Amino acid sequence: MARETSDFNQTPSANRLHISFFGRRNAGKSSVVNAVTGQSLSIVSEVKGTTTDPVQKAMELLPLGPVVIIDTPGIDDEGQVGKLRVEKTYDILAKTDMAVLVIDNFIGPSKEDMELMNLFRERRIPFIVVLNKVDLDMEALNENRPEPDYSFPYIRISALTGQGITELKERLAEIAKPLEQTKQLISDKLNEGNQVILVTPIDASAPKGRMILPQVQTIRDILDSHAVCMVTQVPQLAGCLSSLRQPPALVITDSQAFHQVKEIVPENVKLTSFSILMARFKGILDTAVHGAHSLSSLSDGDLILISEGCTHHRQCEDIGTVKLPSWIENYTGKKLQFDFTSGGEFPKDLSPYSLIVHCGGCMLGEREMQSRMERAGQADVPFTNYGTLIAHINGILDRSLEIFYE
Repeated sequence: MARETSDFNQTPSANRLHISFFGRRNAGKSSVVNAVTGQSLSIVSEVKGTTTDPVQKAMELLPLGPVVIIDTPGIDDEGQVGKLRVEKTYDILAKTDMAVLVIDNFIGPSKEDMELMNLFRERRIPFIVVLNKVDLDMEALNENRPEPDYSFPYIRISALTGQGITELKERLAEIAKPLEQTKQLISDKLNEGNQVILVTPIDASAPKGRMILPQVQTIRDILDSHAVCMVTQVPQLAGCLSSLRQPPALVITDSQAFHQVKEIVPENVKLTSFSILMARFKGILDTAVHGAHSLSSLSDGDLILISEGCTHHRQCEDIGTVKLPSWIENYTGKKLQFDFTSGGEFPKDLSPYSLIVHCGGCMLGEREMQSRMERAGQADVPFTNYGTLIAHINGILDRSLEIFYE
């Protein structure tokens, strides 16, 4: 059973398990997706190539819980446009936590199917192979059909009759158990009753009437540890500190305010940023720290990629396109070139870049963030994130990491 989630009070897509369905055209991927979710999520047709773009939907899928279901175009699509569709399908691997490979029961695995299974193994993506359309056995043959002898485990299903669908969902739930998010943003470093101050500047880029996702997630994580959370802006920070009977256990700030906050928060109080918390949460912190130190090796004319995981209207003082380039050039004393990407955009060829600076990635799953980091490593390009770089520029990177390594 599955149900859609409302826009409010739901698990962010970045924190959901992403389950992607792959296969050749007409293998029945979309039918399997609809059978698993109990919804008409994808268009079903006898015409090959009906799914022309990845279809993505956040939902609650029992017995798994909050997930993102992704239906992909066929891996055997043809022609110039078909090749582009296949590329989109393979791009989905970067965000896939679990994969379902749908194979037509009568046709059997193709060369593309076998190559995809090898890719799943190379990228350490847990996967399930399903042989679909088993309901056609008795219609197509008047004799018992022998069980195929394949070199991989599989589940025989029928998207039409529902045979094997419950088994498939139960198997997905088994695979999901070790993948479930057990890491915390900061609560594992806090004790019950600790006081934490969050500095959240409200500027032109802040969403009207709301707080940005990392701030909301951090507040919840602090409360889960039974610590005390105080939220303020920079002008009120000094008064907030002085109102406490004892120094707080930690101050967490928006990275853009590091230069102000570091002057207000006493040296004996630990200080970090939301972006650095996200780097640790996504498993890229060590690489981000190493990448921040590469600023000193930049030369005039070097090209830097600044990438954001979300899409939003750029403001006149946008951090990615305006503030960061200015801070980097002022710090290095070099005249540099910059490229900018947002959302799902991320260059396939990273070799032209001397440094990649990524946002905190709150809108991207851990696998996708690590995929981008790994691709940078394969291209031998230093990779860091906003908060880590800004802390380094402000000379407080070591201080901003103390809470994690004490």
